[in-house]
Amino acid sequence: MSPPPRRLIVGISGASGAVYGARLLQALQDMPNVESHLVVSDAGWRNLRHELDMDRASVEALADVVHDLANVGASIASGSFAAHGMVVAPCSMRTLAAVAHGLADNLLTRAADVVLKERRRLVLMVRESPLHLVHLRNMATVTEMGGIVCPPMPAFYQRPTSVGEIVDHSVARVLDLLGLEHALAPQWQGLPLDS
Repeated sequence: MSPPPRRLIVGISGASGAVYGARLLQALQDMPNVESHLVVSDAGWRNLRHELDMDRASVEALADVVHDLANVGASIASGSFAAHGMVVAPCSMRTLAAVAHGLADNLLTRAADVVLKERRRLVLMVRESPLHLVHLRNMATVTEMGGIVCPPMPAFYQRPTSVGEIVDHSVARVLDLLGLEHALAPQWQGLPLDS
């Protein structure tokens, strides 16, 4: 008997960087024992269209289960839904603020709130620059609650040769945080002392 799939919730909110959510969903499709549950904000759908030319059907096809943002009665809104964790990729400052202050006002923020209260892994790929004090305080609050703030930062030590490699590295870091094996980016092997 095979073990039950690990269920991962993917939220896509309205910050720039829709590619991170789409690429994460693509990577999860290649993992045979992972079941993805997708919820997208209204601004998230808008950015997927604008930044990636992806229509709703194309994005939904990347997920195993798709949930409507307004359906706060969905399975992922309950602690009894045994999720492995949740990633918000990208995470807007509005979504960050709602999570930091427990404003479960839609299914995306409610699912994040549930993941935190159940002491499961929540990773927020926050996207904004520059940051003002409220952004920083909200990040600190989420961190104190047990969430992980993981901005998608380019890692030039991997010597990327394309935007796709930069995106893959950030998604790989998220998968590492969730303990999910992948082949998106190599692990750092270190540099010799004489380099």
